[in-house]
Amino acid sequence: SVVRMPIPPASDTRLPRDPTAQSRSIESAFGRIEGPLELVERAMRAELDSEAALVNALGDHVFSSGGKRLRPALVLLVAELCGYTGPRRIQIAAAIELLHTATLMHDDVVDVADLRRGRPSANAIWGNRRAVLGGDFLYARASSMVVDDGDVDILSSFASAIQMVSEGELLQLQDSFDATITEALYYRVIERKSATLLAASCEVGSILGGVTRAERRRLCEFGRELGTAFQLRDDALDYDSSAGVMGKQAHADLREGKVTMPLLLTLKRCTVDEHQSVAHLLKQAAERSLSDEADDDRADFLPVAGLVERYRGVPDTIERAELHVQRACAAIAAFPDGPASQALVDLAHFAVERDR
Repeated sequence: SVVRMPIPPASDTRLPRDPTAQSRSIESAFGRIEGPLELVERAMRAELDSEAALVNALGDHVFSSGGKRLRPALVLLVAELCGYTGPRRIQIAAAIELLHTATLMHDDVVDVADLRRGRPSANAIWGNRRAVLGGDFLYARASSMVVDDGDVDILSSFASAIQMVSEGELLQLQDSFDATITEALYYRVIERKSATLLAASCEVGSILGGVTRAERRRLCEFGRELGTAFQLRDDALDYDSSAGVMGKQAHADLREGKVTMPLLLTLKRCTVDEHQSVAHLLKQAAERSLSDEADDDRADFLPVAGLVERYRGVPDTIERAELHVQRACAAIAAFPDGPASQALVDLAHFAVERDR
């Protein structure tokens, strides 16, 4: 079982609200590993060498769309924090990002998503079968990189992450379009789907550094809390009309039947009649999804978005995300101060302060 770190007083870990200062801090965090991240990018592209021309086309499309590269950044920074800056961290970071990319390709197929980061998704261009097989190829290449590294502990962490992410997807599908799901189930899903891979990124970085098991657990906790905060912010952005462009359809989570924290909080606070109306809308959306009927009536979801706004679903979700950032910072507070630890703290703040 996971031992939760105590939440420090808010004054100890107050999150910066000046967006200019936040931008400078995240640029500094990524700037100190700019060179290694470029090597990670090259390593990923090298793994896409295949006789199947589609693999190269898929790779070019996916990697040219950018991405935050948060997971390889965590591998690099945690390894540095633990005293390791050798070449193995490049290969392991590349493997983690390939795994993450594979999960995104499969997610888009499962969610019937047409957009990824503001561009057509792989499945929208090449179809579901090719997108699934392309994701499978990335899974295989990522696994081969970890096997080539030869560290059993890293391989175990990697395999466990794949299992947990897959289980999270199945749990989410199992409870799609259900207005009665609990916060406990919601957290089980996002811990597996989102937090697991960030925790694994921190764990493999700590393994490279050869730290104690107690220190490894603290760094895993950092990644898990960071991943939870990151997903809470993502869920808030889906309902936040004031946020920047997310690169996906408005209220995409709701259309896909995902009852996330903003809506969960709303369903706990709204009237019985309002709760029933949301449940009815979700039931209709589920029936449309089963019949493959195109969902062009975007106004259907506006009343739900209005309820989320009325019952403070977005700001209260962000507040919860901030608490998880505080827990993340507390988890690594015992590690020596320095550029790597400061960069990790900056990444934690970025999880909540970002607008896309």
